[in-house]
Amino acid sequence: MSPRALLPAAALAGLLLIAPARAQDEACARGLGRGWPPATENYGTAAERLFAAGAAPALSLTRLPPRGTESALLLIPGEGAGDWTVRRSEADERIDAWNGGRRELRVGQQPDVAQAPIPAALAQRVVAQWRRALAGLVPQDRAAQYHDGETLLFVVGGERVAGPAPRCGAGALLLRQAELMNEAADEEDEDDRAELWRDLAESLDELERTLAGAAG
Repeated sequence: MSPRALLPAAALAGLLLIAPARAQDEACARGLGRGWPPATENYGTAAERLFAAGAAPALSLTRLPPRGTESALLLIPGEGAGDWTVRRSEADERIDAWNGGRRELRVGQQPDVAQAPIPAALAQRVVAQWRRALAGLVPQDRAAQYHDGETLLFVVGGERVAGPAPRCGAGALLLRQAELMNEAADEEDEDDRAELWRDLAESLDELERTLAGAAG
């Protein structure tokens, strides 16, 4: 008798569900890879430096669209055990532009910035969960590839992942969480911002369950 035949029915059903869940997450993030996509590093570096404005974020998500203005989300550690800062930043004019037939990177501009405090424990949880999610979604040996559409640059704990936006699975949860943090950066009312933090914590719970299911 095979070892599988000895498994209880519920356990066997669980095993049969794990593989499809893992395969789905990998398919959702198939366009993402490690490092810089070809022909993107100079442009991406210019955008990241402009949005960081001298800060050292523990997490950043930069959007490089094929048209229109670039933007970024940053989580910046605070002093000691104090609150961190969540920052939403958008270029005033497109960074990557053509002028008189020559390409230029407009890094002398002042981006539109909104930021707010985020509890340190919640921010640290975001960083840890995003690092875990990206590690599971993108194999270490998969290099980032160039594509014509919008490129996302994830940088978490010094690790870079880049590519098109994932539309499902754990990757889609990361983007939902980014939306919540962007909203919070713009929110001036503390009570409304606290509600966004509760939504973010619930989304992190969902991400943790998703990652646990994919890992088996």
